Amino acid sequence: MIANSFVTNAWYVAGLSPEFATNKLHGMVIAKKPIVIWRTGEGKVVAFDDRCVHKRMPLSCGRLMENGTLECAYHGFTYDGNGQCVKTPSQPNHPIPSRAKLKPFPVIEQEGVVWVWAGDPDKMGKARPPRTPELTSGEWETYACEPMNLACNYRLLIENLLDVTHFYPLHDGNIGDLTASSIPIEFVEHEVDGNPSVMTIREVQNYRHPPFLIDWFGYETVDRHHTHCMSNPGLTRVRLRCAPPGELGTAAERGYILHHTHTPVDETHHIWRWIVSVPKGQRALDGKTPSIERIKAMFPGVVDQDRWALERQQSMFNLPDDGYQEVHLRADKSILILRKILESLEKGVTKDPNKSWLAA
Repeated sequence: MIANSFVTNAWYVAGLSPEFATNKLHGMVIAKKPIVIWRTGEGKVVAFDDRCVHKRMPLSCGRLMENGTLECAYHGFTYDGNGQCVKTPSQPNHPIPSRAKLKPFPVIEQEGVVWVWAGDPDKMGKARPPRTPELTSGEWETYACEPMNLACNYRLLIENLLDVTHFYPLHDGNIGDLTASSIPIEFVEHEVDGNPSVMTIREVQNYRHPPFLIDWFGYETVDRHHTHCMSNPGLTRVRLRCAPPGELGTAAERGYILHHTHTPVDETHHIWRWIVSVPKGQRALDGKTPSIERIKAMFPGVVDQDRWALERQQSMFNLPDDGYQEVHLRADKSILILRKILESLEKGVTKDPNKSWLAA
């Protein structure tokens, strides 16, 4: 594993659409790039280098003027919605230097998510932000947690999401048990919206759900189809479908889709959001409470367990290896594929489409 690294040339989640009110500045760091981002009066989200071209003052500490321009809080350099400096108060009668223009970052807002390309736009190729249609569909009910700042490299979270064998013992008694950890796994390498991706598929019949899932979906014994897909370096999509034995694909089916966003800040910190969507009208065990309300109340405890483990894993990278090497099992194949994908993206290397990532 390449510890404490991240892919710069990728689409990452800056936030969800409702977080960006018109003419409100946001300062953030994505992949070690300081970024100021806001929604203009015309409704377009724009993003630029957060450093004033004059003296490195964070522009996110400035203010948006009534005419839509951005004024730096230090010396008043003022920029328009294209990042061009249009005012230098200390020398109003002199031409504005031609280099006084902010570096832009590509932004795509789609299906309730604002994505920023943190790297070189010329290296974007065919990669586009993965789709998240459930977030804005009237057929789904959705809840998004507040963004969380984790003190660990974002790779550790992605590996955690692809690897449900940690459901025992880390999540034993809530969403996991020993049986869940031994469900057979299928590994799929493919592309999602131009991004090399890896997905795990776990299918099981006549499986007794762990307690939290009984509560959320109302079924004790189920047939279950469970997928985890690293759709791009910034998002992992999880889908769980369950129903009484023999009834998957019928009106009895229940489940959820979880979108996990993982946005690197630097080598040892990232922002994690989880967004859960359930079919509209789905009810919990009591038949009355909306399923999404039970997930909203109970899932944070599961997240806290993951955070506890991930931040302790990260602390081990501060110590010398002294010959230490990880021992991998068959269930770790998706993690090994993931590492190959991220390493190749960092280096700008493509693989032979007829070969597995593990053979590349």
